[in-house]
Amino acid sequence: MLGMRWTPLAAMMVAGLAAMLLAGSGPAAAMQTGGADLTRSVPALRETDAVASIDDAADDPAIWRNPADPAKSLIVATDKKAGLNVYGLDGHLRSTIAAGRVNNVDLRSNVMIAGKRAILVAASDRNVIGDGRLALFALDGKAATLTEIARVPIAMAEPYGLCLYRAGRRLYAFVVGKDGLIIQLRIDTAGATATAIPVRTMKLATQSEGCVADDRTAALYVAEEDVGIWRFGAAPDAPITPIKLAGVDGVQLIADVEGLAIAAKGRNRGWLIASSQGDSAYAAWRLPDYRYVGRFRITANGAIGGTSETDGIEISTANYGGDFRHGLMIAQDGDNAPKAQNFKLVRWADIATALRLK
Repeated sequence: MLGMRWTPLAAMMVAGLAAMLLAGSGPAAAMQTGGADLTRSVPALRETDAVASIDDAADDPAIWRNPADPAKSLIVATDKKAGLNVYGLDGHLRSTIAAGRVNNVDLRSNVMIAGKRAILVAASDRNVIGDGRLALFALDGKAATLTEIARVPIAMAEPYGLCLYRAGRRLYAFVVGKDGLIIQLRIDTAGATATAIPVRTMKLATQSEGCVADDRTAALYVAEEDVGIWRFGAAPDAPITPIKLAGVDGVQLIADVEGLAIAAKGRNRGWLIASSQGDSAYAAWRLPDYRYVGRFRITANGAIGGTSETDGIEISTANYGGDFRHGLMIAQDGDNAPKAQNFKLVRWADIATALRLK
């Protein structure tokens, strides 16, 4: 996530000009294309404590839902210069593990770890360029702490993106290299030694990072930063040729295309959300037909600022109680001045209302 940094005002001006050039001018043209002037506003509700590192450091979040007490669920997020942070839904830091330069993070519950069912956290490890690794941790949901399990070598010089995919009892990681290489690994943490065995490789042409896999439909979505969003089959025997879902067009998506997340609904419905970093916005497509449904920005709410130049995002539509009984979105904030970067929390219900999602 090292793309060009624009000011929000400049990005909005470019977005508006692009919309007019691509679709004519005036309200009618904007309605036909979903132009930037139709981008809705959704207020941030909460924010996390700032990361310890300065400059471009906060990156990617994941959510663990506590089934016994959803209000005590946790957020695991990367400080890509220092390690992993664990936050409560109140945004306060609960613990930190010094894992070094870990870039993206994902997790799954009820995974066998050394003979016991636990919460597995995986992160892309780029501590040594040229010696890429998959970092694996166990999350203690009660204590809100992480314990390192293993650092498994992978054949990738610089792991960037990462997302997990579960198919029955099998768990896979997709690791996305900075050069567009994608490696699918089968993870096994049940025994004394954790393994991550490569089962398939795919390739996009240029710098890529954000990814998300849909366990329900066996679909993998990957963001090629200056190009757009691609879909692969997530099964290890699926074709390796991607299908393009959306392009960087200066209207719906403005480079870089960064974090991806799925707001799931039912067996195969919901929405795919992408961070349009170039104008500090987010675009949405309906599942399973990939119909574009609109854009939104996360705006300030009193003392809590909005988001800008977002890298990683995560969404859950599950019930977390209270303000988040209809789900939540977590988005990295690239400019949390005067403090270091952090993550903003938004009610999913507010996003659904703003975009009139049904």
